[in-house]
Amino acid sequence: MGRGLAALTLGLLVILGLVALRVADPYPVQVARETSFDVFQQLKPRTAPDGLPVRIIDIDETSMAEVGQWPWPRETLARLSERLTELGAAAIAFDILFSEAERGSDADENFAKTLAAGPTILGLAQNGSALPVTMPAKAGLATTGSDPLAAVPELGGAAQPLPILAEAASGLGVASLDRQGAGVARRLPLLWRIDSGAVPTLSVEALRVATGVPTLVVMGDNVDGRTVDAVRVGDFSIPTGPTGDLRLYYRELPPETYIPATDVLDDDYAALAPLIAGHIVFIGSSASGLNDIRISPLGAPVPGVSIHLQALEQILTQTFLDRADWVSGLELLLLAASCLVIVLAVVVSGPLVGLGVSLAVAAASVSFSWWSFSSPGLLIDPSYPLFAALVSYATMAFLRFTVTDFDRRRIRRAFGYYVEPSVLTQIEADQSLLRLGGNVRELTVMFSDVRNFSALAERTTPEQLVRILNGLFGALGGAIIRHRGTIDKFMGDSVMAFWNAPAEEKEHALLAGRAALAMRAALRDLNRGSNDPIHIGIGIATGPALVGNMGFEKRFDYSCVGDTVNVASRIEGACKPVGYSILATSGMAAETPGLAFLDAGQVELKGMSGREPIKLLVGDETVKANPAFEELATLHAELVSALTRGTLDTNLLKRCEALSEKIEPELVQFYAALPPRLADFPVAEPDMPSGIRLGDEAVASRGNVPAHQDFR
Repeated sequence: MGRGLAALTLGLLVILGLVALRVADPYPVQVARETSFDVFQQLKPRTAPDGLPVRIIDIDETSMAEVGQWPWPRETLARLSERLTELGAAAIAFDILFSEAERGSDADENFAKTLAAGPTILGLAQNGSALPVTMPAKAGLATTGSDPLAAVPELGGAAQPLPILAEAASGLGVASLDRQGAGVARRLPLLWRIDSGAVPTLSVEALRVATGVPTLVVMGDNVDGRTVDAVRVGDFSIPTGPTGDLRLYYRELPPETYIPATDVLDDDYAALAPLIAGHIVFIGSSASGLNDIRISPLGAPVPGVSIHLQALEQILTQTFLDRADWVSGLELLLLAASCLVIVLAVVVSGPLVGLGVSLAVAAASVSFSWWSFSSPGLLIDPSYPLFAALVSYATMAFLRFTVTDFDRRRIRRAFGYYVEPSVLTQIEADQSLLRLGGNVRELTVMFSDVRNFSALAERTTPEQLVRILNGLFGALGGAIIRHRGTIDKFMGDSVMAFWNAPAEEKEHALLAGRAALAMRAALRDLNRGSNDPIHIGIGIATGPALVGNMGFEKRFDYSCVGDTVNVASRIEGACKPVGYSILATSGMAAETPGLAFLDAGQVELKGMSGREPIKLLVGDETVKANPAFEELATLHAELVSALTRGTLDTNLLKRCEALSEKIEPELVQFYAALPPRLADFPVAEPDMPSGIRLGDEAVASRGNVPAHQDFR
């Protein structure tokens, strides 16, 4: 619960950081947003009906090759304007600057007369090093709201047409495409502020002249009136951004939009009348040498004059892209909600589900943005939600990874020295195996203890004793771990281990038996060549036990408790009187029919009522299949049967001793210790009417007795 709350808190902090970054809207965020809108335009360019009344008279490379290099004489441009007027052009907008006089002639005066004879519009261009605009605008202005013109960009210094030409023209418009004057042309300011008011852009002024409207209406925002909401030109309303800019929506212009300037200058220019009459005509250049080439959102270089035409087409067809003020608020709301969904998905359901939710959120954001662009022309940013979804998921997934890695390291620290690596892998994969409080399950428990440890400690220095124990525990612990056991603890000279927890082992009893045999073999290797061999006793029991983390929150051990644990401990203690190193309960032996066991009688366990039947673990499957062991098992069964009838058959005892030397030398000591243990083989209760049973006290009084002596 604490980790979940911490993860959720971190997720909320990430969301707040993402929202704050979006509100700050730094340049990289703006670039990503604008680029995504460019991609939308590339996928779905603007469409327009055929026959729109707009044309470009193109001063292209061919025209300059025929007429001459730029700048052309004013006489040539005057003839161009005169013929367009003759052909019935509704407006003639020059995307050309006439800021310098032509020397040595009266060409400017003649050009001015030509301009005055037609519906002509001259252009201004923003120039930071030039003088501010002093000539009055041709268009009248009417405003609504308190002061919408305060929001439009200031023109400042500008390259202006000669006064004689400006006075002759019907209109003046700004030919500059944006305030920066470089980069991708995405917006076109419809108005530029000057000291005397405002000057419209070239396309708006051309429309005004063509429609004969004397005044433009600048509509302030309904809320505060100090930003621009729209510009109206006669019957045409143009929605704008807060600063009065039009967001450009491009299309691939058909070839017939462009008319080479030489076609108008040729003698048969009259044939162009159907293409010119009633049209708004822009005169500009597509020649790369004149440096009026810009990049459109469609990714292609286009002449600057064509951008004015694109804007005019949008106005005529009323096709606009809108990014209203409320869109940013909607984006922030959707951003916070989608990121919260991702955070909750990762916290509650994990990284895999969180990944699916993140992908779904990203797909929904892109789909919604695309639908908004395609249908109502509303621009909703898809880029930042994608970035936010990535950051939210990556942060939460990294947190989960960090926590998981911490848990894995904690588990490895806790169990790495006690369990076999494959068991540890299972624990890492399913941490529910480490459920606090424990659970009851079938376990096989083992206790191992060094015989005569006190005497060993007296004979050695502490340093030598530690070295001996480390070597011993290394050998014994290695055998346990190799057989997928869990080492509970090392207690002085003892080892406690168990099987079937924390990872489930179907053959836990068999693994414990094999581990005990491996421990005995490892000890013999250690003792080989030693003058002071070490001996151990091993007790094994199988049964139910409570296993889990025991202690308190900050200090606990993974251990097991229960009757099965006590039985295993007591059986280990019985190894010395029984005279054998590996004893197991009959329940454990029943679970491992493949191993070689011999009956060792029923022993009294300290602190426990009744007697516990025990078995000698002699060997593995190979030993059990040995004919010599099969013969020994038969003789041993006869010997035990005789004991339970109250008879010690010394002949059988000797034969068993003789056979045991070939199978397991420790059995010799077991058989030697058998006569004093006759009480561990209770006499079977006779069928007596009175139901009287011979007590253990009578059996316990038996000592060394002759062969075949009957104790009944």
